[in-house]
Amino acid sequence: MDFFSLLWIFFIIASLQPAIRQKMLDAERLRLLGRLERLRKSRVIALIHRQETLSLLGFPLVRYINIEDSEAVLRAVQMTDKDVPIDLILHTPGGLVLAAEQIAYALQKHPAKVTVFVPHYAMSGGTLIALAADEIVMSENAVLGPVDPQLGQHPAASILKVLAQKPIEEIDDNTIIMADIAEKAIRQVKTTVAKLLSDKMDAQQAERIAATLSSGVWTHDYPITVDEARELGLPVSTEMPEEIYRIMALYPQTAQRRPSVEYIPLPRSREPEQPRPRGHTGGYSPGS
Repeated sequence: MDFFSLLWIFFIIASLQPAIRQKMLDAERLRLLGRLERLRKSRVIALIHRQETLSLLGFPLVRYINIEDSEAVLRAVQMTDKDVPIDLILHTPGGLVLAAEQIAYALQKHPAKVTVFVPHYAMSGGTLIALAADEIVMSENAVLGPVDPQLGQHPAASILKVLAQKPIEEIDDNTIIMADIAEKAIRQVKTTVAKLLSDKMDAQQAERIAATLSSGVWTHDYPITVDEARELGLPVSTEMPEEIYRIMALYPQTAQRRPSVEYIPLPRSREPEQPRPRGHTGGYSPGS
């Protein structure tokens, strides 16, 4: 066998190796999801968006909530009996409002208990989905985010402030049109949030939370911690099953030459101090 034949074999193996690794990873994900379903006697759905490396060339793909996600989640909900609880593992920066609303309404309509697990973060549209749950389980350092609409690169609430702070004669037509759209977008999102919360609390509290989350009180990337979520009145728990973290570990970020964070991946506890020999003070002794 000559050198070029060996080279071709090497390239064939190199091209197949990522596909084989991905198949093994997918199989392990399904195994852990099935284990969690048996443990909790529920339907487990994972909606996890990572920046993953695809194909031989290794181009990263940044993922968000889209229509394909909503179609898949809706099918999973439809295939779940009405008396079977649903557990949704949620890890996302957000995405299309339409897709997020479809998922949220489907979860809200499910008769059995719906639990959303947020191991790290669920921002924007992810928070909208979490609001549909009967219980939101967050790790102690996980965060949610505001759901205020964004029009292009600008928050809808900030566009409306232009009308409030400048005379109408000094505002161009395009800004006036954008402000009209912004007002409608905020009203629509506020109504959606209030509907999602209506079966968990009284109407006045739901309206208050909806206004806080949708009207631009914070910047769009503001992290809402567990304590702040509870202060708002959201049904938040921190009883996160260990299996959730194991599933998250099977959704790796883009591979890099050198990881940005390194640590020994084992549980760490404080080691007991070793007793010192009797009579030893640890200081200077004559003759030393």
